Amino acid sequence: MTDTRTPRATSGPYVFNPFADGFAEDPYPHYAQLRENAPAHRHPLGFWLVSRYEDVARIQRSGHSVDERHITELPEWKSESRTLGKQNRLMHGLSMLDQDPPNHTRLRRLVTKAFTRRAVDALEGRIERIVDDALDRMAEAGRVDLVAELAFPLPFTVISELLGIPVLEHGRLRELTGTMVRALEPLPDPGLQAEIRAANDEVAAIMRAVTDWKRDNPGDDLLTALIGAEHDGDVLSAEELVAQVMLLYVAGHETTVNLVAGGILTLLRHPDQMRRLRDEPELAGNAVEELLRYDSPVHLMRRITLEPLSVRGTEIPPGVFVTVCLAAANRDPDFWGPDADEVRLDRADAHRHVSFGAGIHHCVGAALARLEARVAISRFAGRFPAPVLEDVRWNGRINVRGPASLTVAVR
Repeated sequence: MTDTRTPRATSGPYVFNPFADGFAEDPYPHYAQLRENAPAHRHPLGFWLVSRYEDVARIQRSGHSVDERHITELPEWKSESRTLGKQNRLMHGLSMLDQDPPNHTRLRRLVTKAFTRRAVDALEGRIERIVDDALDRMAEAGRVDLVAELAFPLPFTVISELLGIPVLEHGRLRELTGTMVRALEPLPDPGLQAEIRAANDEVAAIMRAVTDWKRDNPGDDLLTALIGAEHDGDVLSAEELVAQVMLLYVAGHETTVNLVAGGILTLLRHPDQMRRLRDEPELAGNAVEELLRYDSPVHLMRRITLEPLSVRGTEIPPGVFVTVCLAAANRDPDFWGPDADEVRLDRADAHRHVSFGAGIHHCVGAALARLEARVAISRFAGRFPAPVLEDVRWNGRINVRGPASLTVAVR
């Protein structure tokens, strides 16, 4: 079905079109055109788009807002927010993702107090066991969907256990969270908004029941710590707690699925780099940084301007959506050099990618995602000497983009 909001090709100025043929399979040629032809511009559909590395990194670290209440120029495709307000936002706008200081500072402080590096490091042995069990099953089967066997179960299991959430019906939850993250698309179809709100409400109800249960059944886990987290007499309200748990749960597996599956896909398509990782396992940590740079699990991030913003001679007014294109910035040759489109696991500055955000909104789960990816990708490379990519099917998203299935023969 044709999307009537899709920008049409014209003979005039360049228009970025994420609905163009072939974009889902390979958006990077489009990002190159965007950087070259319109690195800072107002899109015809009502938002501003910034794509060069230096500009993206600066905006990430800026004090511009994430709270939609500051929007004075609301794009047509966000029109339901006029009438529904926070009801049209994920977690009803109560998560750290949608909060500015001082409330963001308060929420992050309470969450970070429970989400410690020590707690993440303690998970390494458990992550190794989950990965090794999955690789054993893959070796026995010989031909598998790597997303279903490894990339999804690993972060889903880990974040559930870290939070201390009881075993839940993962098929339904995967469907619901997959619907929820479509709210992060730059141009969500109006017909999908009601479905996103329903999914959001259903997951909220599940997490509300889980937190109520956890109050009566505390354990040595993140959710118990969040319930008890306190700083100077400040605690999370019941609805704030549910919102942070939803954020950690959804972000804790949706993006890491893309990192693990997309990272292994990249190595399958670059067997010389796969061999190098196998021969030099000490590269594993830097390999994850390079894979995060080369194909970011999240392609776009948004800010709302609080004051005029000057980017490359263009002035962006206050009160508007600015979408920064992480995936375009991560391959900007002005920053990364002429080999920006190449994957090189020993790239010295790979850690300077913008995939996890920066400043006060730097991803709180970055250390966990890095650990899961390092274990999964390095152990896969070491276990199977000649894996063969047979088929990949993409999830169809513009933003939280990755393989929906990845068929691999490992014998």
